[in-house]
Formats: sequence, structure tokens, C-alpha cells
Amino acid sequence: MKKVALALCIALAVTMAFSFALPQGQAEAQQGSTWLIMVSHGPDKPYNQYTALIVAFLAKRLGKVDQVMVFYDAEGVRMAKKGALAGLALDATARKLIAGQIEGLSPGDLPVNLELFARFLKDNMGVSFFACGTCAVMDGIAKDLDDTTNLVDFVGLAKLPDVAQCLMAADKIIDF
Repeated sequence: MKKVALALCIALAVTMAFSFALPQGQAEAQQGSTWLIMVSHGPDKPYNQYTALIVAFLAKRLGKVDQVMVFYDAEGVRMAKKGALAGLALDATARKLIAGQIEGLSPGDLPVNLELFARFLKDNMGVSFFACGTCAVMDGIAKDLDDTTNLVDFVGLAKLPDVAQCLMAADKIIDF
């Protein structure tokens, strides 16, 4: 049942990505755009985590979107904790399913868990990751707005004015 649900989430992500894809030769029209992908669920909805990262990947790879940001909000902030994304595997079946839908991608190109996938997105595709600092403090994940001790190292904490600025600057906001 879990594999069926994962397959449906992956299919949804690919469908969403292709809904913004432009005809060949027009990808440059997405350049200069900014997407904010909000993660509004924690470990209770693992498929939202898969889908958010796959959409970020497809936005950069197929949509040629200049700036893609993944934001962990009040509920999603729990996914920014060390080990949370690493606990969500991308097994061989999922990697084959994803790669089979994207030209030039092989299952071996994809990492084995979502923390490695998110790290790849940040390091190789320029996707930025941040979490609501206020939410992290209120949830006990951080002691203050500068405390990233319990967060995975590639996720920063954002203060409320920074979050507001990102919301206002985004050309597209997608919530998972």
C-alpha cells in the first residue's frame, strides 16, 4: 500500500511539473522566476516530503526556474530536525519510477533517502532550504532564533520579516 501511495505522489509531482513546463525552446521564460515550496506537514505525511522535493527538482531541471526555496512552516519544521529526512528512504522501486519518467535520468543518479536528495538539491541545483525560526523555538527544536544545533546542516532558520519577504517575492507558492 505504501508503494502505491508513493507512486501516486510521484505521479502527482511529475504531473505538476509538466503542467508548468513550457514548449521546447521556451524554458527561458521561467528564468528570473522564484518559487516558494512550503512544507506544511511533518513526519505524519511522508509523501508530502517526497512530493515537495521532487517538485523542487523538476522546477530546476525541467522548468529552469531560477530560484527555488523550500520552507518548513509550523508543522513542517519537524522535518528540518537532524535525521528526519534521512529516515525517509527512496528505495530502488521509487528511484526507478522517478527516473523512468525523466529523460536522461537513471535510478543510480538518485540518492537513497530524502536528506541526501535535499542536500543534492542545495549543493548541485541551488535550491535553498529554511525553516520558520519562531516555529522551531516554539516547538522546542531551537533555543532561540540563531540556534541551528538540532537542524540538519543545510536548513537555516528564518525570522518572520524574512519569511514575509520570501512570500511577497515569490512568483509561485506551492504548499505540501
